[in-house]
Amino acid sequence: MILEMKVPSPGESITEVEIATWLVEDGDYVEKDQAIAEVDSDKATLELPAEASGTITLKAEEGDAVEVGQVVCLIDTSAEKPEGAEPAKKVEKVEASKPTEQATTSSQTYATGTPSPAANKILAEKGMDASKVKGTGRDGRVTKEDAVNAVPSMGQAINVDGRGSSRSKMSMLRRKVAERLVEAKNTTAMLTTFNEVDMSPIFALRKEYKETFKEKHGVGLGFMSFFTLAVVRALKMYPAVNSMIDGKEMISYDFCDISIAVSGPKGLMVPVIRNAENLSFKGVENEVKRLAIRARDGQITVDEMTGGTFTISNGGVFGSMLSTPIINPPQSGILGMHNIVERPVAVEGKVEIRPIMFVALSYDHRIIDGRESVGFLVAVKEALENPVEILMENDVKKALEL
Repeated sequence: MILEMKVPSPGESITEVEIATWLVEDGDYVEKDQAIAEVDSDKATLELPAEASGTITLKAEEGDAVEVGQVVCLIDTSAEKPEGAEPAKKVEKVEASKPTEQATTSSQTYATGTPSPAANKILAEKGMDASKVKGTGRDGRVTKEDAVNAVPSMGQAINVDGRGSSRSKMSMLRRKVAERLVEAKNTTAMLTTFNEVDMSPIFALRKEYKETFKEKHGVGLGFMSFFTLAVVRALKMYPAVNSMIDGKEMISYDFCDISIAVSGPKGLMVPVIRNAENLSFKGVENEVKRLAIRARDGQITVDEMTGGTFTISNGGVFGSMLSTPIINPPQSGILGMHNIVERPVAVEGKVEIRPIMFVALSYDHRIIDGRESVGFLVAVKEALENPVEILMENDVKKALEL
């Protein structure tokens, strides 16, 4: 019996994926649930498991863009397993909207080929020469997607004069990130306001309670719980920051789904802490740990990265002193955390050395005014500098569930 394997849907909004890497070769014997390919969507990379055991015939090549539901390989289920074959790696079966991600990338240099008619039309509208576009289709053919993503050159390529260089294809996930960043810059009236936070009170709390907290809950008492709860409070005070534009309407949310930017092996990922307004310090820290582990292990699903209402980005873990974070559309605001540096500050007329963090709020000025943006960031600052009173209601042990 010949089984046709079709591309499963990674999510409702995804109609096309890309064969990133074949993990088997044409004619190999595969076992049911063995990982046979890594497939890129614009949101994630998933492993494609064999639906049955047998001999495989590949019907698509690496780099091919294939539609959801398209046949990508055939499996002859009547074939017998070769003697001495090693056990194959098994993966969980992929279900719609619940892809299993594999944090690997593939790089390959593609030759420029003839553009498809649709690609040719798009390139002509952009005034671009098809010969200057690297094709990712079969035999280097320039696909419609290549044409859509093509950007006119801002100058001649650097002459390397015999020095080393390499060209590799960006993953579909990385290309989607690039598109969204450009979209955010081009379609929002983005501004950034700044402030600074004296982290001394949080340092003192963590020094006194972090060991007890970890022993009791099995997770560390980090900065993210303080920042997340401070943001939740500020969003309730300034609901416009927890809003989005939809056409001619503004949608405001009475819940706080906080996206947190984390670095995974495949690049930046932004999983969502759902209903953060209902979480305690322990709840936030558990979610941060869970999502970070899933991102690190390549297990984050599309659903877990969709639907946030506000984003927190921590560039401080990489040493950033100050930045202007880019809004994660369709959200209207993002808070940037930065590194903590001991700085001289004036306290009641005296100079003292305090651990200071610069914070930045980028916001969409179309629906968030200066009063609201500045007020929001000041509210975050107030909560972080007085966490016992504002975030813990003057009962530290109860707030930390100790």
